[in-house]
Amino acid sequence: MDFKTVKEMLKRILLVTFTAAVIACHASPQPQPMVSGVSNILPDEKQALVCREIVKLIETYNYKKIKVNDSISSVVLDRYIKDLDPSKYYFTATDIKEFEKFRYELDNQFRNGDLSAPFYIFNVYLKRYNDYLNYALVQSKTKFDFSQNDTYVFDREKMPWTASETALNEIWKKRVKYELLNLKIAGTTEAKNIETITKRYDNLKSQSGKINNQDVFQMVMNSFTEAIDPHTNYFNPVNAQQFDEEMARSFEGIGARLQLENEILKIAEIIPGGPAFKGKQLSAGDRIIGVAQGAGEFEDIVGWRIENSVSKIKGPKGTKVRLKIIPVGQEMSAKPVIIELVRERIVMEDQSAQKKVRTISSNGKPYKIGIITVPGFYADFKAAKAGDPNYKSTTRDVKLLIDTLKKLDKVDAIVMDLRGNGGGSLLEAIDLTGLFIDKGPVVQVKNLKNEVEVSDDANAGVAWSGPFGVMIDRLSASASEIFAGAVQDYGRGVIMGTQTYGKGTVQSSINMNDIVNPSILNKLAALVKGTQGKDDAATELGKINLTMAKFYRVNGSSTQHKGVVPDIEFPSLYPMDKIGEDTEISALPWDVVSKSNFTPVANLGTVTPELVKLHKERMAKSLDYKMLNEDLADLKKRDTEVSVSLNQTKLKAERDSLEAKALQRMNLLRASRGLPAVKKGDKITKAESFDFVEDESLQVIADFMRFTNPNTGLVKTQQSFHK
Repeated sequence: MDFKTVKEMLKRILLVTFTAAVIACHASPQPQPMVSGVSNILPDEKQALVCREIVKLIETYNYKKIKVNDSISSVVLDRYIKDLDPSKYYFTATDIKEFEKFRYELDNQFRNGDLSAPFYIFNVYLKRYNDYLNYALVQSKTKFDFSQNDTYVFDREKMPWTASETALNEIWKKRVKYELLNLKIAGTTEAKNIETITKRYDNLKSQSGKINNQDVFQMVMNSFTEAIDPHTNYFNPVNAQQFDEEMARSFEGIGARLQLENEILKIAEIIPGGPAFKGKQLSAGDRIIGVAQGAGEFEDIVGWRIENSVSKIKGPKGTKVRLKIIPVGQEMSAKPVIIELVRERIVMEDQSAQKKVRTISSNGKPYKIGIITVPGFYADFKAAKAGDPNYKSTTRDVKLLIDTLKKLDKVDAIVMDLRGNGGGSLLEAIDLTGLFIDKGPVVQVKNLKNEVEVSDDANAGVAWSGPFGVMIDRLSASASEIFAGAVQDYGRGVIMGTQTYGKGTVQSSINMNDIVNPSILNKLAALVKGTQGKDDAATELGKINLTMAKFYRVNGSSTQHKGVVPDIEFPSLYPMDKIGEDTEISALPWDVVSKSNFTPVANLGTVTPELVKLHKERMAKSLDYKMLNEDLADLKKRDTEVSVSLNQTKLKAERDSLEAKALQRMNLLRASRGLPAVKKGDKITKAESFDFVEDESLQVIADFMRFTNPNTGLVKTQQSFHK
């Protein structure tokens, strides 16, 4: 699919169709009811405009070709209420009954940019939220009796809404009692426990006071777009920037990870290679209390929302930023230190493809196997468009790693670890596949017109032709499934793990500013900020990832719902009935298209049964496998529990029993690896941790190499591998 063409088409059509007037030609929004006792959050004209345009985009270009009607309105209302109060801690049955008047009105209101109903619902939620935080603070000082045999129901999702505030008070009283009991069992004093709970709820109150209309609008749009399909998503301007940075695996700033602690911005980590690292003036734990741009005045950022503080610290490379710092270990009353840094482009290497080499023994023979972990399919499209020859991308990173594994490490085989890889760029999935196959189709894409386009790897040659395997799990999705599916269809390698997520839909990322007439943006800026378009932030509308097509493997099967089924299966660490596309009510169905014209590299059907047989033989003797299945059975059993005892003696006995069992099992596994036993509270070093799925996957690849010609990387004939 030519996404550039799609984007230009949208820009031309939507610019004409979707930009009538900001205020005129639309029904006036309903007056929003005010909620007493809380600072009511109200939508603005920018959000009204975005809401209207999203309705039009969905109705015109979403793959489902769906009409936003009363049925959608009903789903949105239910989703929104559940998103706000999933455990039913805040709303009462009376609130829910009142919200029923909006059930079949949201579709018409959204079409007109009227957000008064969901914002009113949020303000009711905010009022209840703050009321119960205050109630919890009062209850935290209660002298609870922990010898009673009462219980706390912590999972209330399937329970009815409480009939009254009195009943909800009782639930909150038990919630606070449970929190205090947890702290008491941990061995801290009553005074310390009260202090901890007080700080916890005071902090939650402080954070709730920072919620703005962008936060609420994001929640409203999430409920709306996910009612259409799980992967049509709107991103407000702040989230859009984070999405772009995650896709690019880079950003421009000082090179530090930041976190908020007690209203103070703290440096959590210094990123190697960045300005903060090279300057050697900042350390993890330092607190930032002020920021100045270049030679400008300092702004006090204490108490700010973290994204607002971060936006002041980030900035274009080459620009200067000054920070007012309280060094780690010093009191907040200490004299601040002022440092100056020049911003640079920071590459997030720890979130990029990485390699390691392991040597394993199979049948008395050592094998050197390179493992490439790919956390996502990323690409810095902005840098690539600007002509940067060193732009960041998954394929470029993996190609360099393969070269190192071949020339320096001299590995016998390579395994690609795609566990937990939720996808990303389709183009990167195609290019990455091209490193392992010579030429040919990689994926098929069916568009809105039901036209099927085949995307090929057009580059001759491969980066790695030797034995190859891919590890997947339930969280491997989208681009990961395209890559793993192509490797499987071509017979290029062995797929190991569990059935993947099953996300077989294609999203196009549309910048909302690209489809709105600039004159409208200028008028909007004047409305929002009282300017004539001089403030760029005032006119940022965010972006939408719109589902516009479906993926199909070269064998014709959609990855939707079914995903990729591995050749060598492991028990799933994640509940298959709760995680996956087939658990999403609004997901598109599975279907097929015609098979592509492709030539498999090998027919692994001749060797896979042998690999499965050897795998099962090892599993029958494996302590890891036995314990993994027992752990999964225990997790499944605990997953059915919805309540917990508030009796100290009973709860402590249960906790002690679980901890003792876990420690015993840990030491059995350590003993099987020749490691010394550990005691309760001992820390396990990274070098001593083990990954059973990885260990066994490497054994499978060692088996595979017995059936593979080391010179060509091709599977030997069946006659030769039985000798």
